[in-house]
Amino acid sequence: MSHEPHIEFIGLVGSQEASEAYPANGGPVVQKEHVSLAARAHESAGFDRVLLGYHSAAPDTLQLASYVAHQTERLSPLVAHRPGFTAPTLAARSFATLDQLSGGRVAINFITGGNDTEQQRDGDYLGHDERYERTGEYIELLKKVWSSDGPFDHEGRFYRASGAYSEVKPVHGHIPVYFSGSSDAAIRIAAKHADVYMLWGEPVAQVREVVQRVRAAAAEHGREKQIRFSLSLRPVLAETEAAAWARAEEILERAKAARDKAPFARLRSPGAPQNVGTQRLLAVAAQGRVVDKRLWTEMAALSGAGGNSTGLVGTPRQVAEALLEYHEVGVDTFLIRGYDPLRDAVQYGRELIPLTRELARASRRVAQAA
Repeated sequence: MSHEPHIEFIGLVGSQEASEAYPANGGPVVQKEHVSLAARAHESAGFDRVLLGYHSAAPDTLQLASYVAHQTERLSPLVAHRPGFTAPTLAARSFATLDQLSGGRVAINFITGGNDTEQQRDGDYLGHDERYERTGEYIELLKKVWSSDGPFDHEGRFYRASGAYSEVKPVHGHIPVYFSGSSDAAIRIAAKHADVYMLWGEPVAQVREVVQRVRAAAAEHGREKQIRFSLSLRPVLAETEAAAWARAEEILERAKAARDKAPFARLRSPGAPQNVGTQRLLAVAAQGRVVDKRLWTEMAALSGAGGNSTGLVGTPRQVAEALLEYHEVGVDTFLIRGYDPLRDAVQYGRELIPLTRELARASRRVAQAA
């Protein structure tokens, strides 16, 4: 029997329920009842992983991930981690410990940082390209700590250690590396180290081009067949296409009213965007409110594209078919999150995730029979 490829779905669990269109409720920043409910809702909905996002003022992702793992049985915490603020030898032990406690479920999303102002809030004054070079060395050192049978010395450009060793190792010997960053410097490092390269939601043709570009860079390390691709989108679903667009318009109006409130306000950075991914999304938004058949760009334009902010609008089947267009150009993982976080996670699990996987299986059967 041949192995059938699995389309992976990633959700997002925040420390409180909020989005650009639904401001935080004014309660504690960490609301453990919400974290528990959101984690269990995503597990029940059929998500494979949930991202614990990073921001320089936000709660600690590793501790949130530990709580998510404790509240679930199968769900994998994908921990957004910014290199440069924790010694890599300590980070290796921290992640390996959590991996052991969770039964081998942990994954890491390395986000190097594309904004100088935010980096400096945590005391990092390296330039953009240097930060990515540091990330490459950081990942190398983590992997060596996980794999080494005995103490070793390391002397690199950014890190130096003597007799580095960890008694605790990841359950499977390795923790999956997800990697974010759209610049040339980012792609160089991703090509060498990433298991999964993550993109924000761009038109299909642009995604195809990035996939080809990253694979070509990975080929220099003999990894072109190993690296996989994830695409981040914000689906807006309804029973009819007209109702879905009406809902998107309502979301946009709510977001306009919430521009100066958390968490929306922190997405916008003063001045011209430094992040290449943000620049790319704003260029897409400049093409019109809808690109391709149903790629919705208005929220990206409104927010300054400070994060995953392009959507797919339509019926569950229309959105599933749009996801499969990306699947055909090399994407096998989708990070999907809604503007009404809990409600949308449940809806995705009921109407979008199983349908997308069913259509993908049917497409493969047709291709195999041809």
